[in-house]
Amino acid sequence: MRIRNKVVAAVSSLVLVTAVLAGCSSAESAAETATAAATTAAASTTVDGTQDAAAALAANESVHSAGSSGSGSTGAIQLTGGSATSTAEGVTVDGATVTVTAAGTYTISGKLAGQIVVNAPDATVTLILDGAEITSSETAAIAATEAKELVIQLAAGSVNTLADASSYADDAGVNAALFSAGHLTVTGSGKLTVTGNGNDGITSKDGLLVESGTITVKAKDDGLRGKDYVVVNDGAVTVTSGGDGLKADNDEDATAGYVAITGGTISLTTTGDGVDATTDIVITGGTLKVAAGGGHTQQAADDTSAKGLKAGVIQVLEGGTIVVSSADDAVHSDGAVHFNGAEVTVASGDDGVHTEGQQIIDGGTLNVAGAVEGLEAAEFVLNKGTVHVVSSDDGINGAGGTTSTDTADQGLPVGPGGGEEVGDFSVTVNGGTLVIDSEGDGLDSNGTASITGGTVVVNGPQGDGNGALDVNGSFTISGGTLLAAGSAGMVVAPGTDAEQGWLSATLDSAVEAGTTVQITDGDGTVVATYVTTKTVQNVVFSSPAITSGQQYTVHTGGTATGASTGGLYASGKLGRATEVATVTAGQAPAGGRGGRRSR
Repeated sequence: MRIRNKVVAAVSSLVLVTAVLAGCSSAESAAETATAAATTAAASTTVDGTQDAAAALAANESVHSAGSSGSGSTGAIQLTGGSATSTAEGVTVDGATVTVTAAGTYTISGKLAGQIVVNAPDATVTLILDGAEITSSETAAIAATEAKELVIQLAAGSVNTLADASSYADDAGVNAALFSAGHLTVTGSGKLTVTGNGNDGITSKDGLLVESGTITVKAKDDGLRGKDYVVVNDGAVTVTSGGDGLKADNDEDATAGYVAITGGTISLTTTGDGVDATTDIVITGGTLKVAAGGGHTQQAADDTSAKGLKAGVIQVLEGGTIVVSSADDAVHSDGAVHFNGAEVTVASGDDGVHTEGQQIIDGGTLNVAGAVEGLEAAEFVLNKGTVHVVSSDDGINGAGGTTSTDTADQGLPVGPGGGEEVGDFSVTVNGGTLVIDSEGDGLDSNGTASITGGTVVVNGPQGDGNGALDVNGSFTISGGTLLAAGSAGMVVAPGTDAEQGWLSATLDSAVEAGTTVQITDGDGTVVATYVTTKTVQNVVFSSPAITSGQQYTVHTGGTATGASTGGLYASGKLGRATEVATVTAGQAPAGGRGGRRSR
């Protein structure tokens, strides 16, 4: 199921309700507005997060094709400083203003302290910039005020610059250094530098398509903005902006307001969001680097959105390389995020990845190099791929939706506690590799958790106020491998009805980082070798090698061999290791301190 009108319909309804309620009593108004707001929030979780890039794009408005350069008039426009000369039909010159009124292709070169205006209703106009330098002190450098499509072609080997006025009126129809009221395409192999002194750098009131070229934009507000969409197929795009980097902001059409990247190299340094789409962000190729809000070492102001990638409906990250450092969430969606093959590395001053609905990983790599909370979603699912999370708080947090007080089969907490609210959220691992290094809870679900396959390693907290595992509802395991190590103050293990065997061992005293911990079965065979990355006192382990009801012995001081996955090694030898605990699989350890904190 794909709910495309989540943002547009819900937000529009809220605006309509608010307007209608202007004549109602304040009590009625507040109630109706709250209902509309709740509808908006609830709709965000209904987006189908399993969509691939093709499905997401198929539901969106089609991208326009770059206009033909062979239609209409042709000619040259020679800029002469304070004016210009041209013999081409469809070109008029009035002082420092050059106006193109007919479809066709026009080659522009020279310098102009003035403006190029395209006023050709329903026409496609191609401007070939071949060593053009245009600076306007009053408005845009190039403005297509009436056109079906404006094509900016950068001539091979050319260097071109555009700069606009230092300010615009609040109600100005033209408000960017390079502006088009219709579709806008940038193509060619030359270079273009755009300085948006007064507002945006490059803006289209329809769709903005970048096919190629080396484009450098410095803007007071947004770098590249297309109302219906921004699509980058190739080229080298560098943006430094006081607002957002790439932005699509149509909030009236559910098929518009999206950003798609299929190739090229894009570098965004922004005060606001790196990529901001009212609906979707779809990335299938290329290289995207984002530094938003000063990067992950900064904190975004309360009234500033400084997210790396922000979408209102869904993000599908299916290919390419993505690197984000942001003061706010690195990857954020009001609906869903689907990691489906991209190589993604993020660092955030808040959440690494935050979704109100589904967060599904079906391939590629996701590396959260640093964040407060690593991955947060109402529904988290790992099917395939490699995920590594480093967080100062929770590694994974299943959060959102509604809650109940159902406490049945909530795992096995140590000490007092339990009876916590169980929400409509979940954390599920069906395959792939998940490594968590957290100072808060490692794998945390305010609802349920399930592991059916793959490998999960949790290097959990050292403090007793958090646990390597924290699940409010049922916690089941039927396959795969789980190693979770952390403090002993708030221990949670799978439920007693788990299909696969598991054990939980609380040691008499904590062991230091760098300690080799091994688990052997009744025959003395080593079934797990783990080297601690921090001080730990409890270890939870599950694999097909564990049989419920059987006894297992925990040792320290042996040697680890083979490949390591987050500290869990392929093999090891006991040597002169020391026995530190004996446990029965399927039973929670006695003792412990504290209990699970309430939400």
